[in-house]
Amino acid sequence: MTSGLARSWWMFKRNPEIHRHPSFMTIDHVNPQKARKGLSRIFHAGGYSIAGLKAGWGETAFRQEALLAIFLIPGAFWLGQTWVEVSLLCGSVIFVMVVELLNTGIETAIDRIGTEWHALSKRAKDMGSAAVLLSLFLCLGIWSAAIWKYIHG
Repeated sequence: MTSGLARSWWMFKRNPEIHRHPSFMTIDHVNPQKARKGLSRIFHAGGYSIAGLKAGWGETAFRQEALLAIFLIPGAFWLGQTWVEVSLLCGSVIFVMVVELLNTGIETAIDRIGTEWHALSKRAKDMGSAAVLLSLFLCLGIWSAAIWKYIHG
């Protein structure tokens, strides 16, 4: 069994004219954004990120988590006694939002492929949902421990 690199080398060795084909293994014709460099690339990436947040805002679950974060993140600075505690509290809230965006991305990609029921589509969506649930449990555990410490010293 050969590795991917070895197979690629062997493919070019056996068929040297394959690398002369203009569209082979280039992404420029598929995504011209990849040709951007430097600050232009960073500027455009920031725009795509803002567009992603706007798209996420259209999802009820993300909107609820973002609104909750408006209260929890300032609360983390009040509840946390060290920078580590504040970081854990804030990070756990932001982590839930990140996982929710990834889950929404998975669901959107699956829906683009087709809206009819398929076992693999269901499995992918269920796994994304499970990831959100686990991130919520993690956030709840961190906040519960911090509140317990605050109350019981």
